[in-house]
Amino acid sequence: MGVIDHISNMFDCSTGSHSKHKRRKQLQTVEVKVKMDCEGCERKVRRSVEGMKGVQSVTVEPKQHKLTVVGYVDPEKVVARVAHRTGKKAEIWPYVPYDVVAHPYAQGVYDKKAPAGYVRRVDDYQSNQLQRASSTEVRYTTAFSDENPAACVVM
Repeated sequence: MGVIDHISNMFDCSTGSHSKHKRRKQLQTVEVKVKMDCEGCERKVRRSVEGMKGVQSVTVEPKQHKLTVVGYVDPEKVVARVAHRTGKKAEIWPYVPYDVVAHPYAQGVYDKKAPAGYVRRVDDYQSNQLQRASSTEVRYTTAFSDENPAACVVM
């Protein structure tokens, strides 16, 4: 926005006292988990979101039961539209690559149903943190470690 545009907006004498600006939606990628059994299901899911305003591209991965929508859309509206048009249960993609998570095999994160290389997305890491060993436990376990042969005089 240039200086002239800014000044003209400040001294705008239009009918309203303050003009309301529309908030522009951000270009984003929305990933949705929808169960797809056959090519018909895949086609039905794809067509449910292709006509939405703001959608630029639609990608369907039937083996992972994943729908990816790129465009100027709201994620909740995409999920609601897929659920309404297809009659299937739809949810935001609940998995992230296991490289992103600090402890991918912690309880609540590891999921057997997740695709290969993915674990469940956990927003509340405080409740799922692994317990830390106390200093006494660390001393006893490292005393008999093969990596530290000088720690124990008995050996």
